[in-house]
Amino acid sequence: MDEGAEGTQAGQFSGRVLVLGLGNLLNSDEGFGVHVVRALQKQHAADLPGVEFVDGGTLGLNLLPLVEAADSLILIDCVDAGQKPGTVIELAGEQIPRYSGVKLSLHQTTFQEVLGLAEIRGALPERLHLIGIQPASLAMGTELSPVAQACLPRVVQQVESRLRAWNPPGGET
Repeated sequence: MDEGAEGTQAGQFSGRVLVLGLGNLLNSDEGFGVHVVRALQKQHAADLPGVEFVDGGTLGLNLLPLVEAADSLILIDCVDAGQKPGTVIELAGEQIPRYSGVKLSLHQTTFQEVLGLAEIRGALPERLHLIGIQPASLAMGTELSPVAQACLPRVVQQVESRLRAWNPPGGET
């Protein structure tokens, strides 16, 4: 699979790049993906014109058209992988579960179905990457736990790194 495009200039991305933050802002760390995508929007809205940053919240199946329209998709979420709270988890391509048989979080079952439907319809993004953290708290509350808050800058950097890998200077991947 060719992850680049000839003629791509530095600062321009090949195809539509979507960075999608998932989560419920009312359940502490469950809203991690939304907090990260908001931080990325503030930092990069002007300097990454080929990237769309979207707060996907808990929209579930309503996100299918956005996912299918993307050529490259980075998902940011709170991920229950049975790890120590604050562990950063990265999955790429086929490693990301597509169906509800593997539950990653409270809303994730529906989003996994979005990925599964996009795959069945032949419209799964060519490049797919998930970056998340093992939550410390899913209690009611609009603030991230101290553990998740401490992870936020690192995850922002990892998303930036993935975007650079997908669009290096000169457009070669």
